[in-house]
Amino acid sequence: MQLYCDSLTEYKRLATREVRIGDLLLGNFNPIRVQTMTTTDTMDTIGTVEQSIRCIEAGAELVRITAPSKKEAENLLVIKNELHKRGYKTPLVADIHFTPNAAEIAARIIEKVRVNPGNYVDKKKFEQIDYTDAEYAEEIDRIRERFTPLVKICKEYGTAMRIGTNHGSLSDRIMSRYGDTPMGMVESAMEFLRIARNESYHNIVLSMKASNPQVMVQAYRLLVNVMMDEFGECYPLHLGVTEAGDGEDGRIKSAIGIGSLLEDGLGDTIRVSLTEDPEFEIPVCRDLVKRYTNRQSAIDNSQWTIPALTKIPYSPFEYTRRNTNTVSNIGGKQVPVVIADFMKGETIRHEDLQSIGYTYNTETDKFTIADAAADFIYTAKKQLGFALPGTLKVICDHATWLQVTDKEKYYPLFQSTEYLKSTDHSGILNFVAADVNDPASQELLQAIRKDRTVVLCLYSSHPHAMPSVRRYISDLVNQGIACPVILAVESNDTTIDEQLIHFSTDSGALLLDGMGDGIWLMNEPEKIQNQKVSGRTYLETKNNHQFINNTSFSILQATRTRISKTEYISCPSCGRTLFDLQETTAKIRSVTHHLKGVKIAIMGCIVNGPGEMADADFGYVGSGVGKITLYKGKEIVKRNVDSAIAVEELINLLKENNAWVEK
Repeated sequence: MQLYCDSLTEYKRLATREVRIGDLLLGNFNPIRVQTMTTTDTMDTIGTVEQSIRCIEAGAELVRITAPSKKEAENLLVIKNELHKRGYKTPLVADIHFTPNAAEIAARIIEKVRVNPGNYVDKKKFEQIDYTDAEYAEEIDRIRERFTPLVKICKEYGTAMRIGTNHGSLSDRIMSRYGDTPMGMVESAMEFLRIARNESYHNIVLSMKASNPQVMVQAYRLLVNVMMDEFGECYPLHLGVTEAGDGEDGRIKSAIGIGSLLEDGLGDTIRVSLTEDPEFEIPVCRDLVKRYTNRQSAIDNSQWTIPALTKIPYSPFEYTRRNTNTVSNIGGKQVPVVIADFMKGETIRHEDLQSIGYTYNTETDKFTIADAAADFIYTAKKQLGFALPGTLKVICDHATWLQVTDKEKYYPLFQSTEYLKSTDHSGILNFVAADVNDPASQELLQAIRKDRTVVLCLYSSHPHAMPSVRRYISDLVNQGIACPVILAVESNDTTIDEQLIHFSTDSGALLLDGMGDGIWLMNEPEKIQNQKVSGRTYLETKNNHQFINNTSFSILQATRTRISKTEYISCPSCGRTLFDLQETTAKIRSVTHHLKGVKIAIMGCIVNGPGEMADADFGYVGSGVGKITLYKGKEIVKRNVDSAIAVEELINLLKENNAWVEK
């Protein structure tokens, strides 16, 4: 095993224990299962049943239902019986947080229970306590005493269990010893897993969820590493990015986190947590999973084999950006750049640049530049007939570049063989496109070794594209070649969701590992179906250049490599939610979307409150029917605000903390 998976270059599913959930088998190379969670009140039996049926008919193989207290846990039997009466036998999962007695009831009724080790026994007070080893051991004994009864019930009734760690709800004990880290997440789960193993109970699935894909991916990798080291085996993994949000951002963030792990063969079941109706999560799950359904056969039919990576030149458990030369505004310590692809346009006008962040004012003859404005525009064989905004530069084909007079604004793009043969290079910046699988790309490495003007634009024609690019960049590091790298990804998928997943996985996985100094996304706009995303017809609201530009900046934002807009950490709603999350999220987004770099959490209840929003600057949390509590970080600032005025109070809180600017 290479640290956390069988191979960083071959596609191999991670071998895990087989877990039975009712009649469903999970792990041990069974198909990757897709699931979701209801948003109805669990005491609304018919509402929960009917929403469950919509999810099942959309393709959900497991349906999770919240059980915050004993009465909801008991009502799971009524819900299960009604589903069976209607002919639906899909396994149900009880979602448990602070109530062990509810878990013990549910475990006797339905097929699986989910417990969060951060708040199953512990009550989080955000206190820093220095534990001696003896005191820490006493805490573990306390957990064992409280958790073991549930383990025994699950073992007796054949009930499966998910030990689901959340980044934001680690106990004070874990936080005191490990901090708010991926390793703390792993140890939180391992404490409970060891107790279960001591009872010879193994019908267990594990998850390491976070709203930050970087933390989430590192935690899952560490978990596999620790399980293999301690047990010599792995339990099945449930993958998910918690509080991913809605619309394109929710899909992008989920695809980066889940897709990065699926690429390396990790993951036995997935859930995409969107602030949308739960049945809308399932198609996104299915689009993610189907990328890997025929991956191996496509690899077998490929003309190229990705060489094994024998020396891993980076740590997959912590983020460190690859050291590169600074070439113009690319590489070094500068944020990754975005390239807008205008290759197919016959002409390019002033107004065309608005879709990539540059708005032209005819009266002043000047451009207004947005925070999410592309850094380069690729024109292929075209020259522009107007003066460019100050920050925008042009990439064109080498033959076209030879004809331009403004070589301070225009830079050439070479194909790898073209660069090797040509002597007419820019003295400032040369882009070189290379398919990492092409034998000529290896010859290219030696040619660019000493050329400090080269920026590589890497792409892969291999079916297992991301690992092949990762392999090539690892070669650059191992050979001491420090040229910056643009991640070039082309999608020929026919739906918006499929393209978002493709772009996010193939570029986002590399960015999470510190690889990539820019992003260049390409597609076939005429192939995209007119698809609805978050209830609106996507192509009615954005043209293709705007879609690609927004996607590029959203991927950089989700990987925390370039911040260009407000970030929303929004939970997907459930039966505990105390207000309309979708409507409220949209309302808050409409008045705060211009606050670059501010992170706002929108949480339906205290379970997904101060703990889960660990990453946020400000929080808007349901604390009762029609009541909202506002947070700065994890500190309560305003308690039980009337929901009718809560958004205005949030704006006042932002102003009081100098986080507000006028639009």
